[in-house]
Amino acid sequence: MSAADQLSPTDRPGAADLRVVARVVLPTEGDLDVLPLYVDGEHVPVPVETEHGTTVLAPTSSTQQPDQVLGRYSYRVGPGQRTSFATYFNAFPAAYWRRWTVVETVTLRVRTHGTGTLLVYRSSARGAVARVASRQLEGSAEHLIELPLKAFGDGGWYWFDLVAGQEELRLEEAQWLVPEAGRPTSTVTVGITTFNRPSYCTALLGQLGEAEELRGVVDEVLVIDQGTQNVRDDEGFTKAHEALGDRLRIVEQANLGGSGGFSRAMIETLDGGRSDHVLLLDDDVVCEPEGIARAVAFADFARRPTIVGGHMFSMHERSVLHAFAEVVLPWQFRWAPAAPTEHDHDLSRANLRSTPWLHRRVDVDYNGWWMCLIPTAVLREVGLSLPLFIKWDDAEYGLRAAAHGYPTVSLPGAAVWHVPWTDKDDSVDWQAYFHARNRFVAALLHSQFEHGGRMVRESLAIQLKHLMAMQYSAARLRQQALTDVLAGPEHLHEQLPTKLGAVRALRSAFPDAVVRPDPEEFAPVHSPRPRKRDVVTRKPGSTLATMATAAAGLARQLKPVPAAAKDHPERVVPAVDAGWWTLSRLDSALVSTTDGTGVSWHRRDRAATRTAVREALATHQRLLREWPALARRYQAALAELAGEDAWRKTLEGPGGTAP
Repeated sequence: MSAADQLSPTDRPGAADLRVVARVVLPTEGDLDVLPLYVDGEHVPVPVETEHGTTVLAPTSSTQQPDQVLGRYSYRVGPGQRTSFATYFNAFPAAYWRRWTVVETVTLRVRTHGTGTLLVYRSSARGAVARVASRQLEGSAEHLIELPLKAFGDGGWYWFDLVAGQEELRLEEAQWLVPEAGRPTSTVTVGITTFNRPSYCTALLGQLGEAEELRGVVDEVLVIDQGTQNVRDDEGFTKAHEALGDRLRIVEQANLGGSGGFSRAMIETLDGGRSDHVLLLDDDVVCEPEGIARAVAFADFARRPTIVGGHMFSMHERSVLHAFAEVVLPWQFRWAPAAPTEHDHDLSRANLRSTPWLHRRVDVDYNGWWMCLIPTAVLREVGLSLPLFIKWDDAEYGLRAAAHGYPTVSLPGAAVWHVPWTDKDDSVDWQAYFHARNRFVAALLHSQFEHGGRMVRESLAIQLKHLMAMQYSAARLRQQALTDVLAGPEHLHEQLPTKLGAVRALRSAFPDAVVRPDPEEFAPVHSPRPRKRDVVTRKPGSTLATMATAAAGLARQLKPVPAAAKDHPERVVPAVDAGWWTLSRLDSALVSTTDGTGVSWHRRDRAATRTAVREALATHQRLLREWPALARRYQAALAELAGEDAWRKTLEGPGGTAP
């Protein structure tokens, strides 16, 4: 018996009892960079080097061209040509619907004009592909093919290919539908937090306003403007306002960070009483509006109230899937990509059909708030964001929701384009404070281990790395962060409006925090002695090598600093080479910023290092000693910290406005 017979797909006479949960969509701006995310072509052999050193033959969409896109839903297949919709945005993620929703079957509806063949495929969790149905096409035709979801327990997708005959074949539209099952159609309030990115924000508003897929889905688009360069004053605002009409509302408030802006959107959604969900969006993203409609539909059919998130593509390399599935490693309590996924996967080089790990269903702990749909039912029980300003608010919320029985699903086919975090190292600027403090706050609330697992020891290692790399400002901010953690949770709301200013002021006192656009603005580079060989820039390749390098770096901190190093940098170090293993071998260096916009001068300070090491050892010993009691304090305060009453008081404070 064939795979097609086992699955028994059938033509249905009509679709009156079905609801569209995903449309086959296409990019209409003629961008060849994003086309592989929507359509795929013939299997053209392209060597792709894998992480294990093997070479595979990948399919490519190079045979598909932007001029074949006839509209948002329509596509032209040339005579004798084959087009596959086995792509990120147009295949159906059957395994996710099978695991998290009440849906048992999905129906593919395809309308075409011309002569050719419709081929329907499915994949397994291993990425193995089987054809499950085929239909001959002639003239104007519509086919509805019902497909079961039973066999997708661990992974797998459905998709279809179109093969044209001797003449052109045109896809008029295609949709994925599921039985209504008595599930009402819900609506959403979109909450966008923005700070001094008015042009990005108005471009996003324009996308949302012009999207046909969002008619009847979006009740309101709420912009929480916390900047001094207001969205209302941007030249693109008028057009965006016209597109959204009375669905757009702007709220201007003091800068309370992402957690303050998104908590405001949560409260406004609850107070409005119209929407079933709030969708949190960053202000500097480019979205695929169809993904928002898919997230809402998925939430409607979920077995229980479910947080539904979107993936992140790189804004710079539009076909690169930067973040697919995120977890918090329990022993280390830090972010990581979920196994077996990987960051920065280029779908133009290895698309869905040739990437086995994409076919597995991957479960997550949280989804980044670059795009995240949260049901109001979850808000009412779980509460709002913690007052963390930035960093870890999304991860902590996912862990908290899971503790209440509400899962998070990162849904394939729902995504935004965003500047990837690999293009900025915010762990060494003012954000280092929030990285450290908020990670510890989240761990004290949710760590499964009595003393936080390996987290405290790892934190001490990070502190020593900063000191060896002459990043004294980052080390000082992290020290202050841990001191504030030890002070307890009582001041988190109180400090939310003022902490950013205090952090910036503290950092500004350190020379390595001074960034200038050009190396010529510093003293000229001069090495006090000739080098037999260049400084090693490769990261140590083993645990033993890492320990040896660290020991040598720490020993160097005990030596007096040569007088020449105080007056002249020894060398210029590009950001890509500026690991602690490189900088720990130097006494003075000009170091480029990760985004390439400036340079800072790092100079070794023996006395400062000694003092910082003593403080770090004492603070981390105290954290280990007091962890159980401190965790109980934070856990006891959680309901109040994330509660509406505390947030309303904070939002109505100095410079604020009442929700």
